[in-house]
Amino acid sequence: MDQSKYKILLVDDEEDIVEFLSYNLEKEGFNVVTAINGQEAIHKAKKELPDLIIMDVMMPVMDGMTAVQEIRKIKALEETIIVFLTARSEDYSQIAGFEAGADDYVSKPIKPKVLMSRINALLRRSSKKEKNTTVIELNNLIIDPERFIVIKEGEKIILPNKEFKILALLAASPNKVFSREDIFAKVWGNDVIVGDRTIDVHVRKIREKIGIDNIRTIKGVGYTFSI
Repeated sequence: MDQSKYKILLVDDEEDIVEFLSYNLEKEGFNVVTAINGQEAIHKAKKELPDLIIMDVMMPVMDGMTAVQEIRKIKALEETIIVFLTARSEDYSQIAGFEAGADDYVSKPIKPKVLMSRINALLRRSSKKEKNTTVIELNNLIIDPERFIVIKEGEKIILPNKEFKILALLAASPNKVFSREDIFAKVWGNDVIVGDRTIDVHVRKIREKIGIDNIRTIKGVGYTFSI
């Protein structure tokens, strides 16, 4: 992988962490832009359009969760990969991170080799994405993978990247049962590690936003889109 073609926005209010990670990222060939709080991160993200954002959670002025929620509203940054950095390892914190729109989660203290491996896996997965242009129509629901939109009874609904991909995956094969492992592999990639409750959180948000009960939980297995 040619890292020099990738731009990373690194956001953390601790100067030593910014210097440490910037050094390691640049040593690997990445182009690095930095910010010290969420507010500055939004400004830099709009200006630089990074391929990947590494975002601390607890920061002054504006925290990382709020910043990511705002960044996900920006059309040009919908596909940008976002990784949270945090010293908080509680399960609820990880769930909140994924709900905010993050793609992955790395706890402090940070091991450079682990972080680089995670970043490369995310970028590799992103570069291999194949655009599926087949529009899915089920009852009163239209799912358009090319435009990344969902239309229900004439109303357009915009979902975050991972939520849309899960919905499109399930709806493309009605009544087929997908295991959690299948969904992880197809949406996140086999070499990306995420928490056990991640899919549950994303499915719950899909149900809430679209107002459908077609996505059924198959206890001990995974999910299916029933029609």
